[in-house]
Amino acid sequence: MAAPILSFENLGLSQGTHWLFRNLDIFVGERDRLALIGRNGAGKTTLLKLIAGQIEPDEGTRSARPGARVIMLEQDPDVSGFATLRDFALAGQFAPPAHEVDAIASQLGTDLNREAATASGGERRRAAIARALASEPDLLLLDEPTNHLDIDAIDWLEGWLSRYNGAFIVISHDRAFLTRLTRQTLWLDRGGIRRNEIGFGGFEDWMEAVYAEEARAAEKLDAKLKIEAHWLERGVTARRKRNQGRLAKLWEMRAQRAAMVGPQGVAKIAVASDDNKTKSVITAQHVTKQFGAGENQRAIIKDFSLRIQRGDRIGIVGGNGAGKTTLLKLLTGELAPDAGEVKQAKSLDMIFIDQQRSLMQPDKRVRDVLAEGGDWIDVRGSRKHVHGYLKEFLFDPSLAEARVGTLSGGERSRLLFAREFARESNLLVLDEPTNDLDLETLDLLQEVIADYEGTVLIVSHDRDFLDRTVTVTLGLDGSGTIDVIVGGYADWVAKRQPKNAPRVEKKTAAPPAQKTAATKLSYKDQRDFDLIPKRIEEIEAAIARDEEALADPNLYSRDPKKFDTLTRAIEKARAEKDAAEERWLELAEKAEGLGA
Repeated sequence: MAAPILSFENLGLSQGTHWLFRNLDIFVGERDRLALIGRNGAGKTTLLKLIAGQIEPDEGTRSARPGARVIMLEQDPDVSGFATLRDFALAGQFAPPAHEVDAIASQLGTDLNREAATASGGERRRAAIARALASEPDLLLLDEPTNHLDIDAIDWLEGWLSRYNGAFIVISHDRAFLTRLTRQTLWLDRGGIRRNEIGFGGFEDWMEAVYAEEARAAEKLDAKLKIEAHWLERGVTARRKRNQGRLAKLWEMRAQRAAMVGPQGVAKIAVASDDNKTKSVITAQHVTKQFGAGENQRAIIKDFSLRIQRGDRIGIVGGNGAGKTTLLKLLTGELAPDAGEVKQAKSLDMIFIDQQRSLMQPDKRVRDVLAEGGDWIDVRGSRKHVHGYLKEFLFDPSLAEARVGTLSGGERSRLLFAREFARESNLLVLDEPTNDLDLETLDLLQEVIADYEGTVLIVSHDRDFLDRTVTVTLGLDGSGTIDVIVGGYADWVAKRQPKNAPRVEKKTAAPPAQKTAATKLSYKDQRDFDLIPKRIEEIEAAIARDEEALADPNLYSRDPKKFDTLTRAIEKARAEKDAAEERWLELAEKAEGLGA
């Protein structure tokens, strides 16, 4: 067996008064393709920097193969001090050959002569990728490599990495990217690390098996407090199971929407019934938008028509420069068309969440962002305590006093979601919402979108996320024509493929399989099927009573023990309600199969 490129023994790093991680044993083999998984704040980026030698550990030993080139692609490349992106790309410890850098930059579609100080995040990222890949690394450390890349660039990067002869460790929120490329998994969890010789495709089953074994061990030891301390991880598993049910609902919504779209995938506005007209949120008719003048004039959007209905989840995809942002601005009324007409319903109340999450003031506390320094926040008409609301967005309640500047990029994104989703609205617009998020937060965002009662517009390069959330995809290829496809990203790609080309494998949002019919529900199943709805009503009433008591603004200071008791009772009741709903849905599906 070949010696590893790099290894660590008993690695430890402290953060303030506690250990971020400790006693880590890590080795990286010659052709390892490692996914590094962990929640926001677990220390994934810090661990990559430590592996790269950018920071020193507080404990442990590091061994590396002599002459090994370890190259890190950072999440936010620092181009300060360089006149152009080319100057940046040709610098570094292992200065790459200029012709290699130019060749990769050309494949990625980026201009390295661009002034570094004014380059966009996507341009900086492409220059950093060109530098890293051209440096002939033995080990590549990739921190969110798909952030700020369009789908064409992601496809190219996937192809390059699949042919690459070295090893890599990658942190990414992009499930499709991880599933296609990784063969081993490092899981950074609660200060420790686990390794499994499976790629990301098997990670979630492995994670749930680990948590289930922990729960069994804790039960044997009667370690209730330990389980309570890990409420977050348990909630993640339950959330993932609920999302599987939401995928089935998404397919129903897509089937209903299919009747409104023309057979060639180009939107039609047929003569709608009065009922459909009242449900219309945004109507675009024969819209054209051009930029430039004379010979340089280019039609970004040509003769586009679409009626967006209340409750639609619209995904917008395409390469850089294809017109995604232009289309979004046209639909939301920020930009006027050159020809045609766009009408928005008068009652529209929009929330727009874009990529400028860094604009949140770093010196403010989390409590200041959510509740203007108070203890209570109004969440779409109901009052919730800041601590309880933070839990809903996967935060430890103790972070209420933390400064925004101390949060990771993903935590700042989650905080922004928590603040914005508290507002009353009926149109949610998300511009690249998955950048900087971890996988648990992506599950949470998927859940929020599924439960949102209004209409959703999403611009995203995250293919798996789109497949799990949208009912209609608007695909832009840069020609000005917009494909309107019922379904997600994979459906758009399948539509665009030549008839003799191999079809894209769709692993998400598959229609629910037909269950084998039995003769009838068992006595116990039938009894549960009849009684569970009443029990759910009782649980909801209990939750409402406890939440009303919890809404007393003086309760926490007057009787913190009662406040804690009520909070725990509400969490327990919600868990019981979730379990009851899942059980009833299973029985409803079984009963439906029997009646088929």
